[in-house]
Amino acid sequence: MSYARQLLNTYPRTFKVEAGLLAATIDAINECGQACVADADDDLSEHDVTEMVKCIRLCLDCADVCTATVRVVSRQTENDANVTRSLLEACVATCKSCREECERHAEMHEHCRVCADACRRCEAACGDLLDAMN
Repeated sequence: MSYARQLLNTYPRTFKVEAGLLAATIDAINECGQACVADADDDLSEHDVTEMVKCIRLCLDCADVCTATVRVVSRQTENDANVTRSLLEACVATCKSCREECERHAEMHEHCRVCADACRRCEAACGDLLDAMN
């Protein structure tokens, strides 16, 4: 059981969405942010680093958006759904851009394939949470 799920299980109030979905989204966002930071670092170690500049930039942008999103999504007390929704939408868009760029390099660089998978999972999880919020 993830830490997000453990902490949500101790939350003294009622959630507006199902706790399992919320925990899965938090986990996916955290994993994506970490994968993006690691992929950007791996990209910097490649011999053809100039070919990886866009990938590095998108990975770092995605990691930053994931960090902001997970912090807001993790705070449930008196949350503003409009703020949460906006961040989730930004996370979906950023993950999509990062995933598409990483997929361009995935055949040549395994770390890009791993990052693309994490972005895909995050994109889907954030979309699922957005659907549940509507």
